[in-house]
Amino acid sequence: MALSHAILVCLTERPMSGYDLAKFFDTSIAFFWKATHPQIYRELKKLGGQGYVTSAEEVQSGKPNRFVYSITDAGKQALKDWSREPVALPLIKDDLLVRLQAIEYVDKDALREQIRARLAAHREQLGQYHHIRDVRFSDGKPAPEDLGKLMGLELGIQYEQGWIAWCEGVLQRLEGT
Repeated sequence: MALSHAILVCLTERPMSGYDLAKFFDTSIAFFWKATHPQIYRELKKLGGQGYVTSAEEVQSGKPNRFVYSITDAGKQALKDWSREPVALPLIKDDLLVRLQAIEYVDKDALREQIRARLAAHREQLGQYHHIRDVRFSDGKPAPEDLGKLMGLELGIQYEQGWIAWCEGVLQRLEGT
């Protein structure tokens, strides 16, 4: 997936300024696809050049004008075309898992601390996912356009739960080593 597709997906929600888009990205797509705010702004410029987004200048008093971006019909078609492409299995690149491969040569106290830190991070992320689910899908019945968001969120919850269980199990196995 390219960042451009992630941005187009975000703009299907509503027209947004670059700032609003970057903030929205941070609390939605960023759970599954990382990008910096400068990358998002650069990509918006490219998408505009391709005719996939348009921008409208909004005049603001007392501060600089802002540009609000909207997805075009060509952008929606690009999303549809992209959705037909095969999906690659994601690659795992994780320093922690590499360290486990040489467990007999690593500092086990440091390893335990790193696993505890990872456990805390996954618990925090799980809490965020639960909060989003409880606020956005409190009735358990998503609108048709939100069904995919809920299914992605459910996968995120299962993913975090899996990591939490794995970290807890590894810490138990490392007790006394």
